[in-house]
Amino acid sequence: MIDNEDRKHIEKLIDNKKIIDSKLLSSSFGINCFKITTSDKQDLITKFYKKKNNDFNAIVSEAKNLIFLNDLKLNFFPKVHRSNSHYLIMSFIKNNEIKPNKTEEDLLNAIISIHSNKDEKYGLNFDSQIGGIKQKNKRSDNWVDFFRDLRLGYVYELINSSYPMDGSINAKIELLLKNLGNFIPKNPRASLLHGDLWEGNILFNFKSFSGFIDPGSFYGHNEMEIAYLRWFNPKFIDNNFLEKYQERIYIDSDYMKYEFIYQLYYSLLNVYLWDRSYIDNVSELLKKLKL
Repeated sequence: MIDNEDRKHIEKLIDNKKIIDSKLLSSSFGINCFKITTSDKQDLITKFYKKKNNDFNAIVSEAKNLIFLNDLKLNFFPKVHRSNSHYLIMSFIKNNEIKPNKTEEDLLNAIISIHSNKDEKYGLNFDSQIGGIKQKNKRSDNWVDFFRDLRLGYVYELINSSYPMDGSINAKIELLLKNLGNFIPKNPRASLLHGDLWEGNILFNFKSFSGFIDPGSFYGHNEMEIAYLRWFNPKFIDNNFLEKYQERIYIDSDYMKYEFIYQLYYSLLNVYLWDRSYIDNVSELLKKLKL
C-alpha cells in the first residue's frame, strides 16, 4: 500500500480524487511503481522514489520521454496525466501474462512505427534513463563515437568505477572499444529507438500486443534494438522475426557478424544494474570476437 504522505501528494495531483485501491507492481532502482484505482474507477500507474536520487532524476526523465513519444503519436505508450520532480502519474495499459508463441503483426507494426521515425543525428535533446541510471544522449553525427563513448564505453566505466571485472575480460573490451569502427557500421540511418526494448517492457493481453512501457529513447542504429530483442530469445520473437522486419526496414547483410557487440552493451548493463552472474554472458559474447 502507498503510505499516507505519498497518497496525499498523489491525490492532490489527480484533482483530489481519492485512491480507493493500490497495488505495488515493482520496486527497483529506488523507485516504487504502483497501480492505483481512483474513486471514479479509473486505473492509473504512479511512480515515485522511495529515496530521492540527487544525481539523476529518472522520474522526470521518464515523464519527458513519454511526452516526447506521445507528441509523435506513438499511442502504444502510457499517456502522462500529471508529473513533477517527485511523482509520475500515467495511464494504465491493460495487460496480463498471456503472450503469443510467435511474432505477430501487431507487435511488429508497433516496432516498425517507432523505428520509422528518423533524424539527422544520433542521440536526443535530453538524457533518458535505463534501469534508473542516466543514459546520456549528446547529439552526434558519428554512430561509432556515440555508441563507444555514450553506450558501450560508458557502462564499462561504470562497472570499473564500482566493481571491475576480470582483467582478461577488460582487455578484450578495451581492444574492442579501440577498434570499434572495424566492427559496426559507421553511419547507419538514425532511427528512433524505444531504448530498453526487452520482454519485460512489452505488454500483451491474451496474446495481443497492448503497449510498451519504460522507454529510454534516443536516435540510434535500429539494429541495436533488434539485437536486444533477440538476445533473451522470447517466444514472441521467432525465427522469422528478422525476415519479417527487413521486409519493412533495412537490415545490413553483415548484421549477424556484429549483433553480439550490441548485445554486449545490454549484458554489461545487467552486470552493473542487476547481477554479476551476467559476466559469464559477457565472456561468451567476447569469445565471438576475432581480435
